[in-house]
Amino acid sequence: MPADARLSRSAPAPKVGIVHLGPGAFFRAFNAIWTEEAMEAEGGDWGICAVSLNSAGVRDRLAPQGCAYTSVTLAPEGPGYRVIGSIARVLVAPEDPSAVLDAMTAPEVRILSMTVTEKGYCHEPATGRLRRDHPGIRADLANPGAPVTVPGFVVEALARRRAAGTAPFTVLCCDNLPHNGRTVRGVILDMARARDADLAEWIAAEVRFPSTMVDRITPATTPGDVAALAAAQGYRDEACVVHEPFRQWVIEDDFTDGARPAWEAAGVQFARDVAPFETMKLRCLNGAHSALAYLGYLSGHETIADTVADDAFADFCRHLWTHEIIPAVPQPEGVDLAAYCAALLERFRNPAIRHRTWQIAMDGSQKLPQRLLGTLADGLAAGRAVPGLLLAVAAWMRYAGGTDEAGAPIDVRDPLAGRLRAAWDGAEDAEGRVAAFLAIEDVFPRALAADPDLRAGLSAALDGICRHGAHAMVRRLAGTT
Repeated sequence: MPADARLSRSAPAPKVGIVHLGPGAFFRAFNAIWTEEAMEAEGGDWGICAVSLNSAGVRDRLAPQGCAYTSVTLAPEGPGYRVIGSIARVLVAPEDPSAVLDAMTAPEVRILSMTVTEKGYCHEPATGRLRRDHPGIRADLANPGAPVTVPGFVVEALARRRAAGTAPFTVLCCDNLPHNGRTVRGVILDMARARDADLAEWIAAEVRFPSTMVDRITPATTPGDVAALAAAQGYRDEACVVHEPFRQWVIEDDFTDGARPAWEAAGVQFARDVAPFETMKLRCLNGAHSALAYLGYLSGHETIADTVADDAFADFCRHLWTHEIIPAVPQPEGVDLAAYCAALLERFRNPAIRHRTWQIAMDGSQKLPQRLLGTLADGLAAGRAVPGLLLAVAAWMRYAGGTDEAGAPIDVRDPLAGRLRAAWDGAEDAEGRVAAFLAIEDVFPRALAADPDLRAGLSAALDGICRHGAHAMVRRLAGTT
């Protein structure tokens, strides 16, 4: 293949059995690979119709390649490459919502999977309920035949399948939400009830929403990654993804009519109760990631690997896991939590993974409730000291204020960015700013926000960051352990 040739599909695309919403890098580094391996091992028509709910970027990169792309495993000893062909087609919802609904209502489609990030479900993270005031939800209730949101598409597709006498698909959420199957079920039922009580009753009785836990660190692909792949493999792949070697997928085995790929043949773990694995990952990995993102960014570190190469941050992680997070994590069967966290630190240290602190810091208002606030609430309720968690949440507040410690602007990407900035700008000291942030009920549950120990602890942590800097506060905490 000429060095400037574009990657192209070498075999026919598989027949579609899955529609996937959100064909971003994580989906291509995870779900699509497992599905390809399952079809290779046991067969089945489980090709994927991927649907972008926003932009055409992914479609425009995949379509010229026949929807094939390269998975690049970034191991410390060097990269590995594999071309993935499980995606059969890509649709862009804003261009043709009817085509998306046609794909979702096809009888051969038995699974609707999703990686749309926490904000994609149009819910309140603090309560898990559908946001009826969300502009997209209002639009979908007014015009259900041309949906724009995830709940809108799911409910309209299920309504059409019900009317046609077609069996419902399984709804498989692969996002970092607490009890993600149950949470998404609640959101979908809220949306259905707002339309039709009988439809909601049918969904509640007939549709399966298995919970999942997904884990693979997947940084955003850069132009340098594309160039490095071309140099190594002799072709250009504008849709390549890069990821760490580690991967884990735990799924509750609860599918409509049992219809699913033989994912277990590719190493997926099926469990009766995913919750302990999900809590472990959300609190140990995602919680530590978010803490490192905000504190590391404010300390001038560009990536997670850079951050934990700083001894103070490595010690901070060990403290956070040992004293504050692991005591608040139920024991998953067969898992040594201390060993799991020690392995996490080595994963974070992988120099080949350039996972930017700024990328992880996105959408903090949607991520904090499940990544940090639940652990914080449990610690306070148990009477444990939680200085590291308080420091992490205070760092998020400082970050959301929109200016770094050198006075430079921060590009805060968050659906509540305006409200967060107003909370910061509307007060002059740490105590006032903490009070303003705690009043944002979309983020902080009322009971937690009313805890005087939380308010006092956050005020002290934020005052310390503002006076001494994030790095000094991390060193101070690390030095006490």
